[in-house]
Amino acid sequence: MTLHWKLVIDAQDPHAQAAFWSETLGYEVEDNSALIERLLGFGAVTEAETVEFRGRRSFRDLIAVRHPDDPYDEENGTGLGRRLLFQRVPETKSVKNRLHIDVHSTPGTRDEEQARLEALGATVLRLVEEAGTGWVMLADPEGNEFCLH
Repeated sequence: MTLHWKLVIDAQDPHAQAAFWSETLGYEVEDNSALIERLLGFGAVTEAETVEFRGRRSFRDLIAVRHPDDPYDEENGTGLGRRLLFQRVPETKSVKNRLHIDVHSTPGTRDEEQARLEALGATVLRLVEEAGTGWVMLADPEGNEFCLH
């Protein structure tokens, strides 16, 4: 049985992606500042490998968001349930996703949810209507496709 999982997403700006997806999903940005302080004290990471994000120290090249109801390790802030981890990569997105997230709105509120996501930085790619159902295909701020139902 799987203990916990995370979906790892390549990003040019992991912190901006974490901000977008935490707002989109109602997830919490993980607070790894205590862990980072310990690692700095041991010399395991350098100041250059950290940044300040939302008033606390973060890793420069990765950051995660987690479901607010899931458990997490209080010593290091790491989620022990549903998580999205954004890791910095040098290249930009160049092809269609092979995996994507579906976001489900409350029935009858898709238009309002679409407007909220666009205000956060999402871009509408197309409206899909098939066999009595429909959804909106969007892209996050770095061009990763996702669907709004």
